[in-house]
Amino acid sequence: MKKSILKYNLWTIGLFSIVLTSCSSKYRVKVGQNEKKIYNLKYGDARQQTMDVFIPESFDKEIPTVIIVHGGAWKMGRKEHMKMIQKFLHKNSIPTANINYRLVNKKSTYRQQLEDIGLAVEKINALAKEEGFKEDNYIILGESSGGHISMLYGYNNPQHIKKIISLSGPTDFYTENYTSSFYSKYSSPTIQEVVGEKFDRKNLSVEFKKASPIANVSNVPTLMFQGDRDILVNKKQGLVLDSVLTEKGIPHQLIFMKNTGHIPRFFSKKKRANIIFPNILEWVKS
Repeated sequence: MKKSILKYNLWTIGLFSIVLTSCSSKYRVKVGQNEKKIYNLKYGDARQQTMDVFIPESFDKEIPTVIIVHGGAWKMGRKEHMKMIQKFLHKNSIPTANINYRLVNKKSTYRQQLEDIGLAVEKINALAKEEGFKEDNYIILGESSGGHISMLYGYNNPQHIKKIISLSGPTDFYTENYTSSFYSKYSSPTIQEVVGEKFDRKNLSVEFKKASPIANVSNVPTLMFQGDRDILVNKKQGLVLDSVLTEKGIPHQLIFMKNTGHIPRFFSKKKRANIIFPNILEWVKS
C-alpha cells in the first residue's frame, strides 16, 4: 500500500515538472512602480543555471534576502514550482532569488547542486551592489530535496547564510534510524543516485554521512516543517534534526503538522494560509 502511494506521489511531482518545463526560459526584466523582476538571470554556463530575482521598490535593508530552492526528488522540478512562495515574500517587501540548478543524473550529484547554490550566491552578491540590498545576508529556503541541499549549503556556509528554512526536507541518510527503517528500503535507490555511491547497509560509505544535514549542523538558526503522514520524507527525518539541534543548542523551530503529508502548501490552502506562510514570514523578519 505504501509503495503504491509513493508511486502516486512521484507521478504527481513528475506531472508538475512536465507542466513547468513549458514555462518561458528567456531572460527578461519587468519594472513596475513598486517592483523590479528579473527573470531567468544566468549565473553560470549550464542551461539550468538561471534564477528569477524579485526586488521590491521599498524594503528593509537589514532583512535578509531569501534564496529559494525548489524540490523534485533531486532529479526533477523547476524554480516555477516555488513561484507561490516568491510572490508571497515579494508582496511582503522581501527581496528574493528563486533558482534553478543542475539536476541529478549520471554526471551530476548533490555536490553539483551545492556548487550551483554557491555560484548563485556570487551572482546575487554582485547584484546586491546595484540594487541596494546587503551582500552575504541571506536566508535559504528549500522544499523537499531542495530543503536537503539548502540545509547542507547553509550549515557549511554560515558566512553567507544567516538562517535556514526547510519544508519537508530529508536530513539523515546514514544513522541506524534511517538504514534500519522501512523508509530506507524504498528511498535508498534514489539516495544512492544523489550521493553517487552504492548504498550498502552493512558497509555504508562515509559519503552518505557527508550528505546528511544532521552530520553537518552549524550555528545557523533553522525553521523546519514536517508532516506526520509524510511518505516521501518520513516524519523521523524532521524529528531527528530537531533532536540534534536541541542537543547542540542551535536556535531552531520545528513546525510538526498532524494529519499532514508531503509539501502541504500545495494541497492545503488552510495550512498554507494559517501555518506555513505566517511562520515563514515571522522567521524571515525576526
